[in-house]
Amino acid sequence: MPPTPADGELHQLRSRVLPAVSPVLEEAAQLGFLGATPVREQVDHALGFVFCAESDHTTAPQAVADLGSGGGLPGLVLASCWRETMVTLIDSNERRTAFLQASVDAMFGTDRVFVVRARAEEFGRDDARRGTFDTVTARSFGPPAVTAECAAALLSPGGILIVSEPPEAESSSRWPEAGLSELGLRPRTPIRFADRFNYQTVEKSGETPDRYPRRVGIPSKRPLF
Repeated sequence: MPPTPADGELHQLRSRVLPAVSPVLEEAAQLGFLGATPVREQVDHALGFVFCAESDHTTAPQAVADLGSGGGLPGLVLASCWRETMVTLIDSNERRTAFLQASVDAMFGTDRVFVVRARAEEFGRDDARRGTFDTVTARSFGPPAVTAECAAALLSPGGILIVSEPPEAESSSRWPEAGLSELGLRPRTPIRFADRFNYQTVEKSGETPDRYPRRVGIPSKRPLF
């Protein structure tokens, strides 16, 4: 895996997070929208997405879609670190999206950070949104095949999908080149961040057929790989 950032680099990334983000995430945790891991640790994990994206681009992404935004991770951290990036937070749950919308209104206004209540399969079939994101992120959205199918149509050519991975995950078996190629994707080298968080990056290297993503529920019932 590529080298992990030094402690100084992690500290610098932490300094880019708006002070208002942590209280919002603490509230999300109290509401049951985040896991039991301490919020500071979860923010560090979200900063790994920033690290991965900035390892690939010389500038911040222009448009990011976060699949399954839940209580706001990594989406709110991304929007905080990238002050000019258009960030779209996608989740299908009414309570979570209502919480996210109130949080976004308080922190960012409505000009560049958007909350969408939708199933990812339906969002990806919207012609106005297909191919419009140079970065898609997924923290705990679903299995690799489901995540890849829902993300592929959203990515612009050369765009990058960044996915949080379990410890010691075997990249080649979870993200097979043959399966991803059906979606116009190809796997890239996994990245380890802060010596404790793993991420898989996947590039949009070709065309995604119009039939993807399939209708709601089908990607998980009949995964491509």
